[in-house]
Amino acid sequence: MSQAHERQVEAQFGPRAQHYVESTVHAQGADLEALEGIVRAARPSHALDLGAGGGHVSYLMARHAGTVTALDLSGEMLAAVAATARSRGLSNIRTAEAPAEHLPFPDATFDFLACRFSAHHWRDVAAGIRQARRVLKPGAQAVFIDVFAPGAALFDTHLQAVELLRDTSHVRDYSLAEWNDTLGRAGFSLAASRSWKLRMDFATWIARMRTPAENVAAIRALQHAASAETRAHFAIEADGSFLLDVAMFEVVAE
Repeated sequence: MSQAHERQVEAQFGPRAQHYVESTVHAQGADLEALEGIVRAARPSHALDLGAGGGHVSYLMARHAGTVTALDLSGEMLAAVAATARSRGLSNIRTAEAPAEHLPFPDATFDFLACRFSAHHWRDVAAGIRQARRVLKPGAQAVFIDVFAPGAALFDTHLQAVELLRDTSHVRDYSLAEWNDTLGRAGFSLAASRSWKLRMDFATWIARMRTPAENVAAIRALQHAASAETRAHFAIEADGSFLLDVAMFEVVAE
């Protein structure tokens, strides 16, 4: 990842660290419930939360793993995670600061990995997923959760545009086909996958990133000008709230 993009991502998320710790969208969800079932069954010795953000995956995994390493490129975000872990009595969470494309760990360090709502910020998603495979032991499980782009170009263009206007560190939401191809090329085999819709409350969505007023106006203009098909796909509401497509990939390191 280029230093310029690293700085941009940290500038976007560092000052908002506490907002992500407290975010209902990030702290709850069917995906976290499903992930907890997987981690509970796996009982890993050392798990990696790749792109930890507000640390919600780390807190969940800490209940079932020996040790959890929360990795993020934002030092401010990691400080918030460490403070929250202490306040919850979770003494088995460590933190590490680095981009996903350059993980500071030896090969085969971890026996479980989870990555949630992070990959769409990476400059080189293929490199990040290759690194994820490198630091996992053969046969270890990994779970990747992220927003995915619809297959239709009409919907894809709308999604990428509003995402970038809301958060200028956004790189890309990938399609299911792109996810499956990238995971396979990195040395993961797909065990299971599922998808669902996630409602984004517009006012909360823009407030969390402190999106500039001119960008908010541009997003609303795109929503108003969107085709009937686009409005229906994203279920765009009168106040701008809408639905995102989210996928969970359960994979095994080959």
